[in-house]
Amino acid sequence: MPFKLGILGIDHGHIFGMLSNMLAEGCSCAAWWSDGAAVSEPKFRATFPALERVADRRRILDDPDVAMVLIAAVPCERAVLAIEAMEAGKDVMVDKPGCTTPEQLAALRACQARTGRIWTVNFSERFEVAAVARADALVKAGAIGRVVQTVGFGPHRQNLKTRPDWFFDPAKFGGILCDIASHQIDQFLHFTGSDSAEIVHAHVENTTMPDHPGFQDFGEVVLRSPKGHGYIRVDWFTPDGLPTWGDGRIFLLGTEGQIELRKYTEIGQAHRTNNLYLVNGEENVHIDCSDMALPYFPRLVADVQDRTETAVTQAHTFAVMNLAIAAQQKGQTP
Repeated sequence: MPFKLGILGIDHGHIFGMLSNMLAEGCSCAAWWSDGAAVSEPKFRATFPALERVADRRRILDDPDVAMVLIAAVPCERAVLAIEAMEAGKDVMVDKPGCTTPEQLAALRACQARTGRIWTVNFSERFEVAAVARADALVKAGAIGRVVQTVGFGPHRQNLKTRPDWFFDPAKFGGILCDIASHQIDQFLHFTGSDSAEIVHAHVENTTMPDHPGFQDFGEVVLRSPKGHGYIRVDWFTPDGLPTWGDGRIFLLGTEGQIELRKYTEIGQAHRTNNLYLVNGEENVHIDCSDMALPYFPRLVADVQDRTETAVTQAHTFAVMNLAIAAQQKGQTP
């Protein structure tokens, strides 16, 4: 049976997808807590008017009916809140990045092992995108053979007028590779079937914001594992003419074919999302994936109830964040 949720932190807009998708699976939620004001609060209150904001997060953590806590606090604060929730006997879904430092990741590993709770990071560019779900099904069915390379692009629009102060502080948001590139690292490991990888190259820079010297608006990573190769580019350069926040794409090179995903838009055409292009020995097609179900959320509900790992393995989640943090450190090392 679906269960009750609690929320700690609504500082990032990904909380909307996290909560909405879990509610769609039949879960309930009565209360939320956040540390201070969040830019997302007016929209959050309008979207979920029945939820009560509580002044003390212990109201949520001490509620025996709350089985899972959703966390979208400031990135540097997510680890301590997740540990507090796991120690209180709750499973946790946290917005990416799940943590921002090696010390936080080590503490999360220890707490998860000690408590046996679920700590899952919602890598929304895979878990909330129907085109990725369709690509996953095609790859598993052998449509392009074995995936030997992924190329992932994660551009974002700056929207500076709506950004809180922590957005410009790498100590708080974790850096561009730890933050945004964690999505593409997740997809590289998943589609190549890799347990981990070597960071061959990593780079970050600030090209457009001299008034915010700590900010990073461009980053790239090259990954290599025994099973495949990956290139990742992330940036904050999305032009205003694009009808959405970013032209996110991923290319899957297989031994018997190729897949390209244009997740959020089609440049130069009518705006449409969830586009998949497949070419192999038999087909050369465009597939509209908008009706594809998202398996992560129903599987996660089952995992909470059955104590299984069908949505995503714990080892995979730790491996992604370990690589994201290591890439960030390598990329900003002079």
